[in-house]
Amino acid sequence: MTERIWLAAYPEGVPADIDASQYPSLVALIEEAFGKYADRTAYSFMGKDVSYAETDEQSRALAGYLQSLGLARGDRVAIMMPNVPQYPATVAAILRAGYVVVNVNPLYTARELEHQMKDSGAKAIIIIENFAATLQQCIASTQIKHVVLASMGDRLGGLKGMLVNFVVRKVKKLVPPFSLPGAVRYNDAIAKGRGASFKKPEIGPDDVAVLQYTGGTTGVAKGAVLLHRNLIANVLQSQAWNEPVMKQIPAGQQSTSVCALPLYHIFAFTVNMMLGMRTGGKVILIPNPRDLPAVLKELSKHTFHSFPAVNTLFNGLANHPDFNSVDWSNLKVSLGGGMAVQGAVAKLWLEKTGCPICEGYGLSETSPSATCNPVTSKEFTGTIGLPIPSTWVRILDDDGHDVPLGQPGEIAIKGPQVMAGYWQRPDETAKVMTADGYFKSGDIGIMDERGYFKIVDRKKDMILVSGFNVYPNEIEDVVAAMPGVLEVAAVGVPDEKTGEAVKLVIVKKDPGLTEDAVRKFCHDNLTGYKRPRAIEFRQDLPKTPVGKVLRRELRDK
Repeated sequence: MTERIWLAAYPEGVPADIDASQYPSLVALIEEAFGKYADRTAYSFMGKDVSYAETDEQSRALAGYLQSLGLARGDRVAIMMPNVPQYPATVAAILRAGYVVVNVNPLYTARELEHQMKDSGAKAIIIIENFAATLQQCIASTQIKHVVLASMGDRLGGLKGMLVNFVVRKVKKLVPPFSLPGAVRYNDAIAKGRGASFKKPEIGPDDVAVLQYTGGTTGVAKGAVLLHRNLIANVLQSQAWNEPVMKQIPAGQQSTSVCALPLYHIFAFTVNMMLGMRTGGKVILIPNPRDLPAVLKELSKHTFHSFPAVNTLFNGLANHPDFNSVDWSNLKVSLGGGMAVQGAVAKLWLEKTGCPICEGYGLSETSPSATCNPVTSKEFTGTIGLPIPSTWVRILDDDGHDVPLGQPGEIAIKGPQVMAGYWQRPDETAKVMTADGYFKSGDIGIMDERGYFKIVDRKKDMILVSGFNVYPNEIEDVVAAMPGVLEVAAVGVPDEKTGEAVKLVIVKKDPGLTEDAVRKFCHDNLTGYKRPRAIEFRQDLPKTPVGKVLRRELRDK
């Protein structure tokens, strides 16, 4: 398909294409922000504001320190931290020094961490002490030679920093004992780096910026190779897409985003941190989004305009008794991604904030954004929206041919944000890239006549009941709308008669909810083969740290 029929549905002012060549590298984008917005607040964390100038100075000192270790250009440096001000400063330092960022989930087990460190060949890691015990268990079997140890209170200064560290270590006991001989404290590395000479490397658009690991749920985790130009493109695409509403921010107000998603996840990495730099915005760092009372308490202190989140977080906040302690009236865009947004959640969010959830779609392999609903939408569409500027999306059959309009097939994406391939895995790269440069997502979708796309499901999550395809997203969306249901997941279980049958796992909002009531609701709203054979009630659903429900774990049980 050569024609982009979706361009006709673009809001006024959103361009068909962006020019990713305006920056030679992400470093150029970052350093422009440091110069242009030096006196503005870049990050707000636990009541402390960190300016662009401070972030610039810290990252430059840390870049000098990393270079003094004798690392070679293009070496991989891992970051294993929650959302703390050290994270963006460290990303800037690694890139400015000419190295590659390896984002690591801080909740990894030693086995998962070992795999990622070996696979990426990381030589150094900057890690928060809370997870140092995990590193201790596996460091001997990796190539890591240098460890920089951060702590929650590092950048809070004097008494406050000491107090926060005391509470984290001694009161909440969040730092298990560890031994990492030779590890250097973060603040000491900064101090040493100030005295070290820093040599600015030449970095170009085709240099590797980030290894973003993905696919852990489908077997072994692979590193998506994101080049400087991939990430620049996605930042500019996201900025262009948000512009119709972000330009409504009153003069004199700094554009502010809530960063409750973890920065090691590509969604927050690009849409909070990097887009924040590009626009000179302030980013409110939320270190633990699962602590909803703390999230709401923090948000009650700020005026904010942009809130990227996943369905589970929107749902948890909207149902929280403290929700109204926050002023939501300045919110211009609520961006839903990472997993399907459920209609019932979107409806509640719109009622409570006046700002519709604008669902988008993307993957680690696409830096991440590929499609999004127009930010000017006033209602929830139940789709993943339109391809963003400079992006082509097709729906392919198993032989790689376009399917007829409205028919399901695999979503394939082409654009400047698409990765260069999987790190040192040409075989895996060949499986997902077409000859003409499309990335095959593994998601099944349909496109309508206006160019809106809808996901009907992951290839692997589809349930096959007596030869009928059943898509869990559809069932979950229906059941989530039932009063009394807080969360729901649908999975396939083996069945003698039908091959597979649908099983529902439900977390109750109303303790009085019964299996009979759910069955009647499903009977009224779903055709025979889509109705659940089994229903289980649970206290919670297994989720990834980003909040995606782990259907596989429910199936395996």
